[in-house]
Amino acid sequence: MRAILILYFQRFLGWNDSLGTAIYHTFVALCYMTPVLGALIADSWLGKFKTIVSLSIVYTIGQVIISVSSINDLTDFNHDGTPDNISVHVALSMVGLALIALGTGGIKPCVSAFGGDQFEKGQEKQRNRFFSIFYLAINAGSLLSTIITPMLRVQVCGIHSKQACYPLAFGVPAALMAVSLTVFVVGSGMYKKVQPQGNVMAKVARCVGFAIKNRVRHWSKRFPKREHWLDWANEKYDERLISQIKMVTRVMFLYIPLPMFWALFDQQGSRWTLQATTMSGKIGMMEIQPDQMQTVNAMLIVFLVPIMDAVVYPLIAKCGFNFTSLKKMIVGMLLASMAFVAAAIVQVEIEKTLPIFPKGNEVQIKVLNIGNDSMNISFPGITVTLNQTSQTSDYMTFNADKLTSINISSTGSPLTPVTHNFEEGHRHTLLVWAPDNYQVVKDGLNQKPAKGKNGIRFVNTLAESFNVTMDGELYKNVTSHNASEYHFFSSGKKSFTIDSPEISQPCRNEFKTPYLEFGSAYTYVITGKSDGCPELVIFGDIPPNTVSMALQIPQYFLLTCGEVVFSVTGLEFSYSQAPSNMKSVLQAGWLLTVAVGNFIVLIVAGAGPFSEKWAEYVLFAALLLVVCVIFAIMARFYTYVNPAEVEAQFDMDEKKKHLEEE
Repeated sequence: MRAILILYFQRFLGWNDSLGTAIYHTFVALCYMTPVLGALIADSWLGKFKTIVSLSIVYTIGQVIISVSSINDLTDFNHDGTPDNISVHVALSMVGLALIALGTGGIKPCVSAFGGDQFEKGQEKQRNRFFSIFYLAINAGSLLSTIITPMLRVQVCGIHSKQACYPLAFGVPAALMAVSLTVFVVGSGMYKKVQPQGNVMAKVARCVGFAIKNRVRHWSKRFPKREHWLDWANEKYDERLISQIKMVTRVMFLYIPLPMFWALFDQQGSRWTLQATTMSGKIGMMEIQPDQMQTVNAMLIVFLVPIMDAVVYPLIAKCGFNFTSLKKMIVGMLLASMAFVAAAIVQVEIEKTLPIFPKGNEVQIKVLNIGNDSMNISFPGITVTLNQTSQTSDYMTFNADKLTSINISSTGSPLTPVTHNFEEGHRHTLLVWAPDNYQVVKDGLNQKPAKGKNGIRFVNTLAESFNVTMDGELYKNVTSHNASEYHFFSSGKKSFTIDSPEISQPCRNEFKTPYLEFGSAYTYVITGKSDGCPELVIFGDIPPNTVSMALQIPQYFLLTCGEVVFSVTGLEFSYSQAPSNMKSVLQAGWLLTVAVGNFIVLIVAGAGPFSEKWAEYVLFAALLLVVCVIFAIMARFYTYVNPAEVEAQFDMDEKKKHLEEE
C-alpha cells in the first residue's frame, strides 16, 4: 500500500510535495511506534495469538476504509482531477491510515515473537532459520507489491469520472489481508500459545521506580554496595522479576546506538531514489525507472538470506570463528557505512555531468531567435549573433547587480533595450523575432526534472494561439510568440497533435517526439511553412542523464548485505535474550529503533540541504562508523544469557523452597 501512498496524496488529494511527504513520514513513524502498544496488549492481556487476530481485523478495516476513501465517484471532481468535496476523502483517508498504523504496528512484534514461541529448548538453530525465512517472506511480499500495486493503480476506473484506480490498488491489499487473517485463524489448533502473565509493564515500571527511589533514599547512608542498581528493589520485589528486568534493560541499553543504522537504511526510498532521478535508466536492453531501483533491495534479500543462512554462516563456523549475534550486527553497520561511501562516489560522478543552475544572486539567460532575420543581442561584456530559428548554445550566467543592459539589433536597425526585471536565482528565455519585438519567459525549471521525467514546453511562432495535446496532457491556449509552461513525461517516444485555426485541416497530423531519455528538458518551436502546415524545431534546455543507474547496484548490494546480517540477527537476538513474559515488548523496542531512525532523517533533512550532496552521504557514513565503534565497545561488555535456563533455575529454587517449607 505504501508503494502508491505518496502518489495518492499528490495526485488524488491534490496535496503539495511538502504536505504529502510530511504526512507520509508521520504515518511510517506511527507504524513503528505502535508496536509498543501491541506488545503491551500481547504480553499483559490478550496473548500474542489473540492480539494478532484482533489487531489484524483493525488492520483490514483500515485498508478497506482507505480504499473507500479513494473511490472517485463519492464526490464530484475538479478539472485538475482532484475531488471537489476534498474533506470527505481526507477524513476517510486519515481514519484509514490511523487504523492501519495501529494494526500493522500492533501485530509487528507479536508475529515474529509468536513464531519464535513455536520452538522448544534445543531448537535454537531451527529458530534462527525461522527468523531468516520470516524476513525473507516479508521482502518477497515487498518485492511483489512494489511491482503489482503500481500496475493496479494505472488502471482506469470510475462510473461518472474516469480516474486512476486507487480503489483497486488499495482494495487488493485489503482483500489479501483478510485472506491471510483467515488462513492464520484456521491454523489456530496447530500453534503453541504462551499465555499472558498479567500487566508485566506495570510491574516493571513499579519495580524500576522503587529501585531508583530506594537508591536515592539511601544515597548518603552506609549500606553494603549492591551488584546492580536494580538490586535496590529486592526489599519489595522477588528475584525472578528483578532478574527478568535486568535482561531487558541490558538489551535495551544496546539499542541506543541502533537508530543510526535505520537512518541510513531508510534513505534508499528518499535520497537514493532522488539520486537515481539524475541518472540514466538504461541498463543493457532494459530501462529502469528511478523509483524501481528500490526493488533491487528486495530482490537481493530474496537471494542473500538463504545464501547467508545456508552457506556463509556455516562456512564461518567451520573456520572456527565465533560469529555471535552482536558481531553480525557490527558487520552490518560497517557494510551500511560503506554503502553510503559508495553512494558518495556515485554522486561525485553524477555532479560532473549536471548542468549549472543559477545561485541566489545570479540570473541565467538563454536567447532564442524565432524570427526570420539574424539578430544581435548584446549583454554586459558579450554579444551573440543568432540566425533564423536558433538559440544560444547554453544559458549565460550573470550576477543580477551587474546585468545593467541588454540590447537587441539587426542589420540596419537601431538598438532596442530589453526592459525586464529578471528574477534572481532563476533561468529565463529571451524570445526575439524582430529588433523591437521580444518576450522574456521565466523557465521555472531550476533543477533536473523530478523522478527522471522529461520537461517539454512549446513556443508558438504562429499568428494565432494553439492548443497541444501530448500523451493525454493539454497545453491550453499557447499564445502567439510566447512559450508554454513545462509539462513532464516519462521516458519513451510520445505523440502530440496541434489544434489551431491557422493550421489547415490536411496538415493536422500527429507528431512524434524523438525518444525521451531520463531527466531532460526541451523547447519545441512550432513554425509555419508556406503551405500552411506546421513545422517542428527542437532545442535542448537540459541534457538527459548520462551516468547509468547500474552504478547504484554496489551501494544497494552493500546496504542489503548489511541489512541481512543486522536486521535478521537483531530480530532473533531480541527474541533470544528476552524473558518469556517480555518477548513481544523487546521486539517492540527493536522496532522502535526504526521509528527513531526515521526521525533522525527528518531532523537532518529539516536542517537544510547540503551545498554538496556527496558531503551529506559522507556525513551519514561517518556518523554510522562512529556509532558502530561505540556499539562494538558496548557489545564487548555484554554477557549473553539463556532466559529459559534462568527461569528454569528460579522454578527449581521455588520448588525446593516449597518442599522445605512443607
